[in-house]
Amino acid sequence: MPKARVPRRASRKSAPTPLMVRLDEESKRALSQAAKLRQISVSDYVRTVTVAQARREVASARDQTIALSPEEQLAFWQALQAPVKLTPAQRRLGRLMRGKS
Repeated sequence: MPKARVPRRASRKSAPTPLMVRLDEESKRALSQAAKLRQISVSDYVRTVTVAQARREVASARDQTIALSPEEQLAFWQALQAPVKLTPAQRRLGRLMRGKS
């Protein structure tokens, strides 16, 4: 009786590859401060935060969902509640569609 073949693991990690990013001094200072707060290196901070955020964004795109911060949610809700302001072209189109000139 032949032995069943066990497939190779597909989840092998590849060797790390470098990523260079150019930042202005203020952005670099902010990253350094955030990394210091977590007591990790700037590289570890960037890797931890950006990879996690990228994975969330990829999952959201795949699931076709939109994630909004509380401030963005409020702005979106307020925009939906605001009265519609039609442009002159939209008013003309509305009259044409209703059969009025």
